[in-house]
Amino acid sequence: MKLALALSVLTAALFVAALFVGHAAIPVPQGLAALLGLGDALHVTVMQQIRLPRALLAAAIGGSLGLSGAAMQGYLRNPLAEPGLIGVSGSAALGAVIALQTGLAGLFFLALPLTALGFAALAVGLILWLAGPRGSSLTLILAGIAISALAGALTSLALNLSPNPYAAAEIVFWMLGSVADRSMAHVALALPVMAVGWALLLTLGRALDALTLGEDVAQALGLSLRTVRLRLLLGTAAAVGAATAVAGAVGFVGLVVPHLLRRLVGARPSALLWSSALGGAALTLAADLATRLILPDRDLKLGVIMALVGAPLFLHLIYKTRSEIS
Repeated sequence: MKLALALSVLTAALFVAALFVGHAAIPVPQGLAALLGLGDALHVTVMQQIRLPRALLAAAIGGSLGLSGAAMQGYLRNPLAEPGLIGVSGSAALGAVIALQTGLAGLFFLALPLTALGFAALAVGLILWLAGPRGSSLTLILAGIAISALAGALTSLALNLSPNPYAAAEIVFWMLGSVADRSMAHVALALPVMAVGWALLLTLGRALDALTLGEDVAQALGLSLRTVRLRLLLGTAAAVGAATAVAGAVGFVGLVVPHLLRRLVGARPSALLWSSALGGAALTLAADLATRLILPDRDLKLGVIMALVGAPLFLHLIYKTRSEIS
């Protein structure tokens, strides 16, 4: 209970900070009025069309990645598992790159995220087909790795065949990950899809707790592993696919956040789901604030900040896991 309250307060504080930190200094009373459409027209534009969608997306994307990471680690019973393991984020990124490469993104402003969502759905279909109805966790991992590798190779090919350096630069900058310059239309597109993913993943708590005893015991308790895997894949695809579709590649949240919070919840997968969702939202909001405060004139990307924070923690996790095994 205390952890839930602390994470909720932290996330709320960072969300408020995200609304009031930026190039334009807007006092709190005027900013609150602008959120309601009152006061100076410029303040209304900044608060409603720039900062509010950015803060909403940062919180939703962080929550999606944290929740998906906790669900993947609980299902595979491996603290090194993360949402990108099944290839959904890589496939969504490939869809976005193709939209940029072919000029489809220029037809209308939602063409890019819609294409990315379509490729994420395609990746899930391929995983279900490759893994089969009775496939094991190992089969699922291998199928995800294969799809992720293929998506990465095709993305590199698209970069290699870019018609001009400007197109390549646009693709690279998008792949770095960012929630800047997003609108409420992006929120309206991604948030309902993410909500479907959240609903599917949050209902896995009891099943993930049972899986800590092993798959045989879980099945003896009446758990359908096929149903659990389907809900996991669909939930992760919806949450992570929508996040990647509107923000690009933002890594390490789904890996680092569950690891940091696991001991605080007694290593219970069901409790780790909601705590990782709140922790992921808080971490992503904090990282997005850092992009505005560190080198504000150089357009520092969210994905870069997350990599700088997440990579050392990932290395620490690998070292710690090796020490425990040995």
